Amino acid sequence: MKSKRVLWLLLLVAVVPSSGAQTGAGRLTLQRIFASREFFGERFGPARWLESGDAYTTLELAVGGGTDIVRYDAATGARRVLVPAARLIPPGASDAIDIEDYSWSPDGKKLLVFNNSQRVWRENTRGDFWVLDLATWKLRKLGGDAKPSTLMFAKFSPDGGRVAYVREHDLYVEQLGAKPVINRLTRDGSPTRINGTFDWVYEEEFSLRDGFRWSPDGAHIAYWQLDVAGVRDFDLIDDTDSLYSYVVAVQYPKAGTTNSAARVGIVSVDGGPTKWLSIAGDPRNNYIARMDWAGRSSDVVLQHLNRLQNTLTLYDGDARTGTVKPILVERDSTWIDVVNDLRWIEGGKSFTWVSERNGWRHLYVVSRDGKSMRDVTPGNFDIDNPAYLFGEPSILGTDDQSGTVYFTASPDNPTQLYLYRASLDGHDAPARVTPANQSGTHSYDIAPGGKWAIHSWSSFGTPPVVELVRLPSHEVVRTLVDNSELKARVAALTRGPMEFFRVRGGGNDEGYDLDGWMIKPPGFDSTKKYPILFTVYGEPAGQTVQDAWGGAEYLWHLMLSQDGYIVASVDNRGTPPPRGRAWRKSIYRKIGVLATADQTAAARELSHRSYIDGSRIGVWGWSGGGSMTLNLLFRSPDVYRMGMSVAPVTDLRYYDTIYTERYMGLPQANAEDYRQASPVTFVNGLRGDLLLVHGSGDDNVHYQNSETLVNALVAANKPFQLMVYPNRTHCICERPGTTMHLYSLLTRYLHEHLPLN
Repeated sequence: MKSKRVLWLLLLVAVVPSSGAQTGAGRLTLQRIFASREFFGERFGPARWLESGDAYTTLELAVGGGTDIVRYDAATGARRVLVPAARLIPPGASDAIDIEDYSWSPDGKKLLVFNNSQRVWRENTRGDFWVLDLATWKLRKLGGDAKPSTLMFAKFSPDGGRVAYVREHDLYVEQLGAKPVINRLTRDGSPTRINGTFDWVYEEEFSLRDGFRWSPDGAHIAYWQLDVAGVRDFDLIDDTDSLYSYVVAVQYPKAGTTNSAARVGIVSVDGGPTKWLSIAGDPRNNYIARMDWAGRSSDVVLQHLNRLQNTLTLYDGDARTGTVKPILVERDSTWIDVVNDLRWIEGGKSFTWVSERNGWRHLYVVSRDGKSMRDVTPGNFDIDNPAYLFGEPSILGTDDQSGTVYFTASPDNPTQLYLYRASLDGHDAPARVTPANQSGTHSYDIAPGGKWAIHSWSSFGTPPVVELVRLPSHEVVRTLVDNSELKARVAALTRGPMEFFRVRGGGNDEGYDLDGWMIKPPGFDSTKKYPILFTVYGEPAGQTVQDAWGGAEYLWHLMLSQDGYIVASVDNRGTPPPRGRAWRKSIYRKIGVLATADQTAAARELSHRSYIDGSRIGVWGWSGGGSMTLNLLFRSPDVYRMGMSVAPVTDLRYYDTIYTERYMGLPQANAEDYRQASPVTFVNGLRGDLLLVHGSGDDNVHYQNSETLVNALVAANKPFQLMVYPNRTHCICERPGTTMHLYSLLTRYLHEHLPLN
């Protein structure tokens, strides 16, 4: 039996604003954006550079079905099918295995394929692995009698003769000879003792999933072990997938609660006892955020963070004795970012390192003993690391012959990104490699040796182009993806003026200008008054103001501008653009507070423009942007008329230890800071219209956040609207029709509560 509310929700997909129902190549609709493939770009990759650095492989659909792995010569473009799909048909099967990911052995003679994946925490990291010998074309599934989809992170040994992997919380090594032999290296694995991989919070906030490393000589494996006992489960309730509800438990340490205990050990690939590194301090109140071999097989290096994450110690650990000694220490009055850029150079005598010790994020070369450091990117600018929180490095590649290093930066415009090179000896000043006439945002996949790169670039409202370029000249050798069809479709859309701008933030005495963009309606008339919708994020994990293609979200914002809205976004202080340490870390212990001041000041200043109606200002955001939306509605009710908050953190105590404590400290020590940073504290300020949206299966920002806010709003007798998507996670993207339904809901609410006239 369907209630009237359920029937209304079922009809909502079809009932969109009249302007969204118009047809024509120039007019966007929700259907075109979210329920068709019209604006999908061309497929390329995943590409893998071969060790030689002069060729790469990629995936292409085979003529008879399945996927071929194709080799391309970088210089000539010569194409050769290296692995036909027909070679990936298991014995007794009729179809080739689907390739979800793949890698090559160091000698290029064997292929490792990952498929049949399943989700572990927030990523599909558990599945099946297959090895194909290119000499014999023998295809075999790893794991022996292992159950399907139970292997994780399989990796070739340096000589290509073995593969190591995690299976049900334990480490294994499998020999690839005529008679396969499987050695089980650990035997204490369990849901509370995890070997070679990580718990929820290490994966989410340190981007650590693969938790073991082969030694360079292939004789040992260094690995993390996590003791999760004591970390409380957060129970997600599934009410819809069976006759009776059931519980999905997620090990999730909330701010101020007990963490896992991590340690690092070294074990022989032939088996035997593990030698544990002896690191001082309570392992539940410290983190081992990075670990790898130290350029040789005798010792490892690891990055050790205290719980407040304001002191990072780089340790050298003796693989034989387990003793450790510090190499260098980084300290900050706020927090220290983990370094993803430690590379051994100069025959292992030195390593690369990234630090903000002089107020800017720079690349240093450090002696092995840590006693000498040289800045190889001097100047008042940041080398960029836009994907730091996802484990991506700032160093994109090195040219071993010339002794140069490649990185991205944008000294003059933090909304853009370009390739630079610098000499590792520090003699040559950093120089831009990306051509001056290619404005926008650029990314590079640089080949070993630094002579070639797969270059992708785009700009605001313009889909990406992918090219193969020669370095350092940046000569385009060939275009790999031109996205001509997508570009033509986008070019045919009716668009109004778009601009990037700068506006004064909330800390006027500090002289900060904030970057922003604005999309104006087609046929824009400066003598008219338009409503404005801000899209926000506002936290250290994301930047919204970028001169880059924005995909479906850009198209939705463009559709709203076609309806008659001005759509804009502003990056407040504390977001991660390359604007220096002071900019990024000003938000410390003031999440929600400083950002609200900046966003509100920007909205007020923009409302003074003659064509913006200051009485019709709206805001929307997701995750941290959902929290920001609430803060703006509750703290600045005189500015914002309405807001749409998706999957927000409403009380900072409810989010995880690593992320929250990094930026806010411990709630036990900073209770008032947490209270001031949490939107739920300020519900009495709500005067505008609020739509609250959440997935009840969100394992990242728990639905508990929205339930807590609902209680507070009810107690304060504040009207609002709530939409809950059963069992959807943080993306609210699972199950047919969900994305279309969500954006239909947002569009309808916007039109009803921020009217066009």
